[in-house]
This record gives sequence, C-alpha cells and structure tokens, in this order.
Amino acid sequence: MTQLTKKHRCIIVDDNKLDGLTILSFVRKYPFIQVDGLFESALIALEFARKTPLDILLLDIDMPGLNGLDLRKELGDIPACIFITSHPEFALEGFETAALDYLVKPVRPDRFEKAMERLELFLEVHHKAALLDYTLGEDTLFIKDGHNHIKLQLHEIIYLEALKDYTGIITRQKKYCVLTPLGSLLKEKSFQSFIRIHRSYAVQKHLIEKITPRDVMINNMQLPVGRSYKESIDRLLKS
Repeated sequence: MTQLTKKHRCIIVDDNKLDGLTILSFVRKYPFIQVDGLFESALIALEFARKTPLDILLLDIDMPGLNGLDLRKELGDIPACIFITSHPEFALEGFETAALDYLVKPVRPDRFEKAMERLELFLEVHHKAALLDYTLGEDTLFIKDGHNHIKLQLHEIIYLEALKDYTGIITRQKKYCVLTPLGSLLKEKSFQSFIRIHRSYAVQKHLIEKITPRDVMINNMQLPVGRSYKESIDRLLKS
C-alpha cells in the first residue's frame, strides 16, 4: 500500500469493548489513519463527531440508544464509513447509507486489509477532488486546483465523464476533476452545448465527428452510446 502524506482522522464506535480494541489494533498498522477516538456509546461518538472534523467512521451496527446505521445517517457528511458488525442481514441497509465497505465479525486480518486498501484509494481520490472547485462565467470555467486557479474556455472542453460524485472535465491538454455529479453540472446554463450520450459521458455537440448506433466519435476518440440516451442522439441527428 502506498503511504499518503495526509493523515485521515477516524473514530471507532463499538459497544463491545473487546471488539473495539481489536479493530483499534488492526487500524494502528495503517499509517494513513489517525484514530481520534474509540467509543462504546454511539450517542457520545455523535457529540464528539459534531465538534471534530473527521474523514472515517468505523461503526458497529447493533448498539443501544443509537445504532450504527442511524449514526451514519446523522454523520452523512463524513466521507468514508465502514460497518464492522456481527449482523450480515443489515448489509443492504448499510450500503444504502453510502458505506464504503461492510465487514462481518469476526473480522479476518486479510479481509480487513482489503477494506483498508479500498479505503486508502477512496480517500486519495476524494482528497484530490476536494482540492478542486469551479466557478462559471458566461463562457469560462475557473477551476481551483490547490492554491491555483485555472481558466478554461468552455469550448475547450471535449467531453465530461461521470465519476460517481465527481465529474471529469477533459480537454485536449489535460483532465481535471470537480466535486460535482455530472447530472448537476449539465443543469448549469453554461453547459447547454453538451449532450449526454451515456450515463458516464456528455460531449460537446459541435465537436461530434461521427455518430453510429453504438458510439460517438469526438476528437478522434470513440465514446459509447447508452441505450437510454439513443433518443436524444436521434433528435440531434434530425436537428
């Protein structure tokens, strides 16, 4: 695993003290995680988390007073959550709270390692995207990249790529990323020159070189056409 220079802050919440200490011993092997608290009470953990900037929640589910699922819902703005529980039957409900992973006790070290690899990759992408922001002018996109502001003309953008909660902005020179879903970005008035051709792609209409039933050629690249977007492509052909 690659080590990140940034330490990501974490709390562990488990009403079983021995289980909580076991998870703590596992986590201490991963230098990218800083454990700020080990709690046996979800209510106390909630109070702490509301006053402390955190990146990671490691949560049991079956706890008195406030269960782990409800705690996660209360702390939905914390980027990463992994449930560690004796109850596999809550897995679907757990993932519906945007959990990154779901581990069933007793947790094997190799399974925990896979979860940490997934966590590290997720946090690395999230951290990079969080450094990126954008503001729109009439024909201009300003992207904040760290301490720098990059000015892009909207006509320079070839296509947009959906990356879950982020959107990739692809120009001929470089690929950028903003922490905004593709669907939300396309609702902006400035992006009306784009057409969505797939759940993962939207392209500049005037840059389309060729359209087939299966793909669109743009800037010498082939991008797939999704079934549910063929109607909008057909309307473009007729216009």
